[in-house]
Amino acid sequence: MESTVPPLVEQGLGVLLMLVVLLDVFLTVLYARASTGIISRRLGYIVWGAFKMLASAFPRIRSSIFSFCGPAVLVSLLLTWALALALGAALIIHPKLGTSIRSTSGETPHDFATALFAGGSRISIVGASNFSPQTASFRLLYLLFSLVGMSVTSLTLTYLMQVYAALHRRNTLGLNIDLASGMTGDAAEVIAGLGPDGKFDAGYSTLSELAATMGQAKESHHFYPVLFYFRFHEPLYSTSRFTLVALDTVALMKSALADKEYGWLKESGAVLQLAKSADLLLQTLAETFFQQSATDVNKTPDAKNRELWRRRYFAAVRRLQDAGVVTINDEEAGATTYINLRADWNWYIAALGPVLAYSAEEIDPIGHRPELADEREPFRARLRSTGTR
Repeated sequence: MESTVPPLVEQGLGVLLMLVVLLDVFLTVLYARASTGIISRRLGYIVWGAFKMLASAFPRIRSSIFSFCGPAVLVSLLLTWALALALGAALIIHPKLGTSIRSTSGETPHDFATALFAGGSRISIVGASNFSPQTASFRLLYLLFSLVGMSVTSLTLTYLMQVYAALHRRNTLGLNIDLASGMTGDAAEVIAGLGPDGKFDAGYSTLSELAATMGQAKESHHFYPVLFYFRFHEPLYSTSRFTLVALDTVALMKSALADKEYGWLKESGAVLQLAKSADLLLQTLAETFFQQSATDVNKTPDAKNRELWRRRYFAAVRRLQDAGVVTINDEEAGATTYINLRADWNWYIAALGPVLAYSAEEIDPIGHRPELADEREPFRARLRSTGTR
């Protein structure tokens, strides 16, 4: 059956499709900044939406379903690139079957499936076909197809390795922060562990390392926004969980620690770096995936949240005092400072957690029930315990 589409139009569509795919590969792999992909960004939204629908249909295995989303987004993206390139090559070749491109064995078919096979074989670096170009221009075109296929394959393989290396670093950061909190998700435990008996000199190095790693995590998500779709069973690997603990650590340091003894710590570059990098990471995710900036929301907490944060603050102060850390004299003023600091970033956490299908209790267990801190064994029990049981 003859095609009803004019040959020049068909070939033009093929060229346009290939250019769009190559531009998307360039923006996703080489330019590597959030919100720049043409196909990749929209495809991620579609796959994530499909997984949300599937998870809502099977709530009992929701976490297991979501754990496959990240790999599914990557596989879908690579297949889309490959199929679109093959389709573009087929649109260019199809009008010239039997003239500029002929079969080396027998009569040349003129159907589009044959053009798709011939084009896909040239794009693939491992494929071969019995179709050969008969003119100089199409010999050069076949060479171009091969170079495009080889280049895109090399870039995508490199991209996969880089994405999983970045994912490993992000998960390691989440685990380290959770371990620093005694696997409680409580920033007060992080501070107490950094400065037992109020001695933060050695803990400052650990804090600096966490701040530097948080900055790496921020840039990893900016380079590879597909990381957003990697959602694991354990909340400790969630971006919303470890950024909350990091920002809560800073907020408690600023509001609960005594100025005279720890002013140097509160004003230090490591504390500022930890807060800014965590905040920028959340800002990047919010603007990329929610299309929302900090100026678009009302940060003022309601009465319920203010009371909950107040209880959380005083529970943290009690834990720090139990660890021998000198706290601020005016605790009421400290509570006000804590509430104001938390209001600046808590809306990020409140928005991000549900999007990733985590409950508030999973992301912020101590914020949801501040009294959990008083149920733990005394801080001094660490003298004879490794915390493994």
